[in-house]
Amino acid sequence: MSGVLAVIRKELTIYFSTAIFYITGFFFLVLGGYFFYSNLVYYSLLSFQGGQNPQLAALLNPHQMIFRPLFGTLAIVFIMMVPLLTMRLLAEEKRSGTAELLFTYPLTDWAVILGKFFSALLVYALLLLFTLSYALLFASLAKLDWGPILSSYLGLLLLGGACLSLGLFASSLTENQIIAAVIAFALLLLIWLIGWQAELDTSGLSGFFAALSMLEHFENFIKGVVDTRDLIYFLSFILFFLFLTKRQLESRHWRA
Repeated sequence: MSGVLAVIRKELTIYFSTAIFYITGFFFLVLGGYFFYSNLVYYSLLSFQGGQNPQLAALLNPHQMIFRPLFGTLAIVFIMMVPLLTMRLLAEEKRSGTAELLFTYPLTDWAVILGKFFSALLVYALLLLFTLSYALLFASLAKLDWGPILSSYLGLLLLGGACLSLGLFASSLTENQIIAAVIAFALLLLIWLIGWQAELDTSGLSGFFAALSMLEHFENFIKGVVDTRDLIYFLSFILFFLFLTKRQLESRHWRA
């Protein structure tokens, strides 16, 4: 455990001392703020009209109109941002020659992997924490059902863990950060969009594609539904790619 914490401290120091964290964080929050503001303005206009139309007022739901599309957009933005957070985690160690030095320390492979993974997850959680201000701002102005909000944040956290584990695996495949970023982005986009194939498929494999799709499992959370199957999917996804990263690191022994 002490080895994991040591790697986390090292990685967090690097994150907070480099421009990439501040640049990605800035654009993540700016885009999130923009979409929240746009959704809020649209909801306010309809609420004003609803004052004159009781039937319209009865249909207005702040979670459906403001936060559900906001969380869906934040998920897409984060998928584009993940490669920037993970591309250097192992690729830079290989490029600079510090990988061999790192593994000569009294650290297990799992300590290195988990330390790097949880450091990236903490950075992501910090960015999510800032977006909580959107819900707090709305709650100070009107009544808000916190159940779907909290389930959405749980979904975002699990989605983040899944994406970061894949990004870490991509970083273990190469010493080139750009290549690692491209691999991570391509795989994440494929897994995110494969659910669309389920809607178009007529060969009987639609259920299979839907089961693989991140989008299908994430949408339940932003609907306010916490399903055990979705929890198992994301946790299995994280463990699977962390395991692949472990196997990739082990391959250095027989390559040597």
